[in-house]
Amino acid sequence: MLFYPDSKNRPFHLGTFPLESLDRDDSIYAVESERPRTVPKAAAPAKGELGRAAVKYRDLFTRFVEGESVEKEAPVPSDLERRAVDVKGCAYFMDASQVGICRIVDNAWLVGTDPLKRHTHAVVMLLEHPRLPDKGNLARDWVEGAVESSYEMRALEIAACVSGHIRQMGFDTRIHIAGEELLDSDRLAVMSGLCVRTENGLANPFIEGGFTLVIVSTSYDLACDAPLAATAANARDKAYWKGINGATSGRERNRRAHRKSHDSRYPMEQVKRVDRPTTLIIDDEVPRVPKRAAFFERSLQGDLGEKSQRERARFSFKHPLGMSLLKVIRSMVPHQGGDVAEGADQSAYSDPAANAKAIKALSYFLGSDLTGICEIPRYAWNSHKEDGTPIEMYHKYAIVMLIDQGYETMEGASGDDWMSGVQSMRGYLRGAEIAGIMGETLRGHGFPAQSQTNAASDVLHIPLILWAGLGEMSRIGELVLNPFVGPRFKSVVLTTDMPLEVDKPINFGLQKFCSSCHKCDRECPCDAIPHGDKVMFNGYEIWKPDVERCTRYRLTNSKGSACGRCMKTCPLNKVIDLDGALVTRAASWLGVNAMFLKPLMVPIAAWMDDKLGNGMRNPLKKWWFDHEIIDGVTTDAKATNERDIEPGKPVDIEGQKVAYYHANMMPAPDQPGTFPVKRKEALAAKDVLETPAEARARVAAGGAAPAHYTPTPPVGDGEIRERTISPYADEK
Repeated sequence: MLFYPDSKNRPFHLGTFPLESLDRDDSIYAVESERPRTVPKAAAPAKGELGRAAVKYRDLFTRFVEGESVEKEAPVPSDLERRAVDVKGCAYFMDASQVGICRIVDNAWLVGTDPLKRHTHAVVMLLEHPRLPDKGNLARDWVEGAVESSYEMRALEIAACVSGHIRQMGFDTRIHIAGEELLDSDRLAVMSGLCVRTENGLANPFIEGGFTLVIVSTSYDLACDAPLAATAANARDKAYWKGINGATSGRERNRRAHRKSHDSRYPMEQVKRVDRPTTLIIDDEVPRVPKRAAFFERSLQGDLGEKSQRERARFSFKHPLGMSLLKVIRSMVPHQGGDVAEGADQSAYSDPAANAKAIKALSYFLGSDLTGICEIPRYAWNSHKEDGTPIEMYHKYAIVMLIDQGYETMEGASGDDWMSGVQSMRGYLRGAEIAGIMGETLRGHGFPAQSQTNAASDVLHIPLILWAGLGEMSRIGELVLNPFVGPRFKSVVLTTDMPLEVDKPINFGLQKFCSSCHKCDRECPCDAIPHGDKVMFNGYEIWKPDVERCTRYRLTNSKGSACGRCMKTCPLNKVIDLDGALVTRAASWLGVNAMFLKPLMVPIAAWMDDKLGNGMRNPLKKWWFDHEIIDGVTTDAKATNERDIEPGKPVDIEGQKVAYYHANMMPAPDQPGTFPVKRKEALAAKDVLETPAEARARVAAGGAAPAHYTPTPPVGDGEIRERTISPYADEK
């Protein structure tokens, strides 16, 4: 399509494969019902360090195979089709490749098991296995033999989230996967319309390689799918290659399959590399700051008042799916680090360039969307933990990975409705899983490694994303934009001392673009994004947002969960692939490869983005219910943000007031009790700001760093005080 991606009119719950286009045969249901019962299958064994890491995380997720549902059922509609849209959408959002639903027949229960008679329906999910790393890549040896265990682990994670979502709505569920199954997955894959039987076993119409099946059985009544006809086995026809019904085209899948395994699906190799980030960082002046100074931590400790403190414990997980994701994230927090294997043979890992390619290939095999590597600058380390314990800088390199929050789902949302927090949580969960498994693998090979996640991190991610060459600073403020996914990502970092070749920062002309485009600040629901020029803040050149105002809105948003409206409305929030809009693809190519055209292109691009309605909600992409958890019970949300873009809304550059909490206004690292924010002082702190030009001139003249760059010192009595516990603390 010229102006819109091919998928624009495709409902999200249909997934990316055109299953709906295949012939169906109801008679196969009866045939499958009469097949004799089968016996359980064993889980894939742990082979190699990656296999052992995958099995460890698989075992973590087995705690979710069974579980109690909440006592009261949610107010779900009686329309079984609408219920199925929600469940399938949830599974596709969590990256299941294909999803089908069927009723459970008696013979589907395995020999020797105790059937769960109350479970009437099966949600069958299929995960396509990724291709192996290229031959000659060190990761090839890591991955070979560990594909099954890795994707049984991923399937169990997805099922845990889908199952938890249904349980949180008050319906009983159980997960079934090899080693933990009571149901015949092959039979149900056929009955739910995902596979056909052949002489060689199961076959999927669209997937030529391997796949893993996982099932969630449930008491939740859902609309069912019909089995595929035998003719569906040969579905990779011309329509498939062109992208029938807006599904991902065969040509796009083929393009991805032929990328080098250490490259992402996006052509980052085309982006200009530079020696330093495109915004000024005065390295020697950037202070190391304590974790206690972060505004979400301050809200947790009561600095922003009682309401913000109360909502901090629920703001991103007050939707039933968000709560399900939180529980899975908690299970991984205690395993972000670990002991390094002694005596491991490291002779194969002396080449930093080969190591870097292997690390990237492994990250993409496990599900990262974009990966870069950098050395960790001093100021990227926090100075102290939440309780005031000093942090020593313990690793040299950062492996930085970005997880796409999901373009299609974001298209259906306002950016600050009930899906916003869930999108963030999905990014955090998947990132923690990928980094956790990679860390286990590296430690097994004798290299120290530590996951740095949203739940527990000793490093600041923004400077690492910049130095790892994954984006530039944007007008959104404390957020980096990537040339191919824009701001639509969450980050995770794995720190290590494995010798690695680092990436350079990038320049794709974003400073010019953001200087001219005001869409994010125009659409911000709390006026937290600056309308004016960049300033110097704690040693960084930045469009400094009003972080207090942003934090308060995200925490106390009563018509949704958190907020990502800036991501939703950014003109760079697009799909850049062979199925994307022709105009978007052309603009992206020119923006990366013909930056000299930026002065001409940017005003046109920003204007056209509004004219095309980009940033509006697409109802075909909304699959979820507007639910809110109140006192542990899932209810209908009383209200929901239903914003669309406002192209005519004026931007008051001069009248905007932004609060600046410099390093000298932060709480002490070991601050006893609350440290209330002083907004009047923060508004007045504007007067001590430098412009980037003034900072450059001062440094050139040998001037000292501004006094407000000096963090508040520790209280210093030597006592490590107990803090309000993070909502990410693991529940045993």
